[in-house]
Amino acid sequence: MTFPEPDRPTPPAASAPALEGALERIAGELLRQQRSDRRWRVVLRLGWLALAFFAVWLLLAHRLPAANPTTPHTALIDLRGEIGTDMPASAETLIEGLKNAFGDAAAQAVVLRINSPGGSPVQAGIVNDEIRRLKALHRKKVYAVVEEVCASGAYYIAVSADQIYVDKASIVGSIGVLMDGFGFTGLMDKLGVERRLLTAGENKGMLDPYSPLDPHQRALAQAMLDQIHRQFIAAVKQGRGARLKETPDTFSGLYWNGEEAVKLGLADGLGSVDYVARELVKAEDVVDYTPHENVAERLAKRFGASIGAGAVHALREMSPIR
Repeated sequence: MTFPEPDRPTPPAASAPALEGALERIAGELLRQQRSDRRWRVVLRLGWLALAFFAVWLLLAHRLPAANPTTPHTALIDLRGEIGTDMPASAETLIEGLKNAFGDAAAQAVVLRINSPGGSPVQAGIVNDEIRRLKALHRKKVYAVVEEVCASGAYYIAVSADQIYVDKASIVGSIGVLMDGFGFTGLMDKLGVERRLLTAGENKGMLDPYSPLDPHQRALAQAMLDQIHRQFIAAVKQGRGARLKETPDTFSGLYWNGEEAVKLGLADGLGSVDYVARELVKAEDVVDYTPHENVAERLAKRFGASIGAGAVHALREMSPIR
């Protein structure tokens, strides 16, 4: 026996005005969201551009010469740390400060304050040559004042000064040239590692640390070092002249304390920056001409590449041309 199914109530049909209202609300919400997203994109792009302009300003600001007093003073240039390209003691940085110092009519003399173990002979040679040129051009004396260390390339620069002053415990000298590295051939043999080096030119792989040291290439490298050493010696003899009391150890790469350096003619006396400014230059006011890199600038350089990339991306996004 079967029973008929009861009639199911038919749901009321949604009214057309209510449906249209819901669609309008959804469309309005989507439109507001799109506008909000667009505003944030514009803000972020403008932020990238602002950071890019700020980074450029930081990188250029320290290049502008600082206002210097018009009264007579002693100009100071700091040489600190390793001498090399892209370092605070690079030839570019030092020469920038030197030019500003020599070019100021109120600067009575230039003092080069040194605390450096040396570095690149190329950078040191460039600074040495430029100091000699500026001295002849501006007729101003240059004094080198050594703090803790003035060795190797730093002494190469110091000998361009008219006089060198040190502390009795300063480390001075190391008139020599070196080239260092490591050889890994023994370790490679133990590990069973084979070196595969292909070159066009018999000396292209010269001094490769993963290949055995070739006697002929070693002799070539030594000849180059000897030549640079002779250049260094010539600069020292030119700068120190008859004051230098040469011994068999003078150009051997040894170094001495300040007291011994004075006895050997590597320096002229004991004294500080204040002593030189007061007693020799006769201008006690000391003005620093060293181009300084501040913390913000270092951050700008560190993040400069990413900021630049972000700025380029922002400009592309904002451009109407796709």
